[in-house]
Amino acid sequence: MTIVTKRIIAAIWLMVAVVTGGMATAQSTVWVQIEAQPTLAEAEARARAYAAAFPNIAGFRMRSGWYAIALGPYAPDDADRELAALKRERLVPVDSFIAFPQQFRQQFWPVGADTLNAPPVAPSTAADPAPEVTAEAGSEAEPRPEAMVEATPAPEPALPDETPAQARRSEAQLDRDGRALLQEALKWEGFYQGAIDAAFGPGTRRSMAEYQAARGYEPTGVLTTAQRRELVEGYRAEFSALGLAQLADDRAGIEVIAPLGLVQFDHVEPPFVHYTPSDDRGVRLLLISQSGDQRTLYGLYDILQTLTIVPPEGERSRSERSFVLRGENAEIQSYTYARLDGGAVKGFTLVWKPEDARIMNAVVEQMRESFTPTAAILPDTAGTGAEEQRVDLMAGLEIRTPELSRSGFYIDERGAVLTTTEVLGRCGKVTIDDAYEADIAARNDTLGLALLQPRQPLSPLGHARFAAATPRLKSEVAVAGYSYEDTLSLPTVTFGTLADLRGLNGEEGMQRLELSALPGDAGGPVIDQSGAVMGMLLARPADGSRQLPENVQFAASVPAIAAFLSAAGLSPAASESGSALAPEDITTLAEDMTVLVSCWE
Repeated sequence: MTIVTKRIIAAIWLMVAVVTGGMATAQSTVWVQIEAQPTLAEAEARARAYAAAFPNIAGFRMRSGWYAIALGPYAPDDADRELAALKRERLVPVDSFIAFPQQFRQQFWPVGADTLNAPPVAPSTAADPAPEVTAEAGSEAEPRPEAMVEATPAPEPALPDETPAQARRSEAQLDRDGRALLQEALKWEGFYQGAIDAAFGPGTRRSMAEYQAARGYEPTGVLTTAQRRELVEGYRAEFSALGLAQLADDRAGIEVIAPLGLVQFDHVEPPFVHYTPSDDRGVRLLLISQSGDQRTLYGLYDILQTLTIVPPEGERSRSERSFVLRGENAEIQSYTYARLDGGAVKGFTLVWKPEDARIMNAVVEQMRESFTPTAAILPDTAGTGAEEQRVDLMAGLEIRTPELSRSGFYIDERGAVLTTTEVLGRCGKVTIDDAYEADIAARNDTLGLALLQPRQPLSPLGHARFAAATPRLKSEVAVAGYSYEDTLSLPTVTFGTLADLRGLNGEEGMQRLELSALPGDAGGPVIDQSGAVMGMLLARPADGSRQLPENVQFAASVPAIAAFLSAAGLSPAASESGSALAPEDITTLAEDMTVLVSCWE
């Protein structure tokens, strides 16, 4: 195992211990973890060496497979004081920390011992005796019960200032992990950009000087003991509320270091185990687990991108056996990692608010490094049975939906679409049939017409052929449109009659129809009995002072449409006159040319 890997794993458990230190009040005993080794032989050798100095040394196998060497067990308050004293006296490494019994498994040192949950022992570094309480002169001293006398621990003394030479000498006492930890902290603060190699070269020295200057210290390039402590404690404090700890979910068959201080188990809904926010930071965690192969992996890759927790902006990368999705918008950011593991797809999604981006990006790196699939696979039938069922939900997660959807129709064989300007709004993206992004090639807000050009060539099944003759009043017409917006997968055809060749106020370029339409139908083609397009249905005018009958609709006429398209450089195809079609044939023709046009935020 490489030194870098060892450092990463050690850093993970360091953050776990720092974070869980806030839970000490709920623990009866804790330990001071001073070291971790990758093999049992190395750990036994180190434990034997420490045993010469510490009578309460113990060794345990950790969940990660490494071997921890620890002092204890202590009462939580005693452990804090003992750790501070041992560090002041430089008897233990600078990155030693408080650990909890649940982080350990089997005990390997002393051989045959079982002290993991033993009662706490007294610390080896005795506290200063409490001052003797005496009566003031001329007053009678009243005896106080012993239980009422509270010993207040002395505050930890401030470290003395050091000269650059003294700082170099104290720095020389740091081990490799201690030096690497300083580089990690400097990198976190934005002062260091190099590799975490525990070597204090020119780049590290320059970053130390910049850190000192930013904090108002003399920029010597060598941190004093006090400055090192300030830097590292500030770095650790950033993670203190995360509750980073080992999560072993036997349902999903996944072990991973996760921010358990911010999330809590909620429910299972395949292929996800849902962990919802436990506070107002709004962090969410999904564990992904399902049986499958590469097709399953690729299908999940596509499906996840339709969910609101994976905003469309962000990195997308997919290989033969894994993928990464990053999403970000003004409300949330997320990171998803999934991979094939035997006959299963395993992974996770972490969701957070943009203001937590820096720390949560560090968390997902730790999650990615520690992610370990195990044998279990979430069955397709898992769940509580009480999950909400909605068409806009997938496995309990909201599917991304458009801000507004209206109708449109193809006007040529290359896939250009005519639609209503009502659908455009303030769109970040416009799509055709939810699948193809399109650009606005032209628009006329007075006429209510918009022309869309798809970003990729399309081959529609059919496109509009416009009526060449003036339509007859009172003739039967049909309007095709997505009346229920994106609820139905095919357009609805509504039949009615042509009431007038002008608007209510005599407007040219407009037709009045008598038929019942819904807002989603706006932008759809108006078709005569021969199948020719004789107009485009317009959105109903918003006039708060008048309420028109429900069956009064308006359509842009062919001359108005032709002039609009001609100005955009297109020539609409003319229909050849033909005999009247059966309603079912009109419906088939309408389905081939009519599309759903959606506006996305």
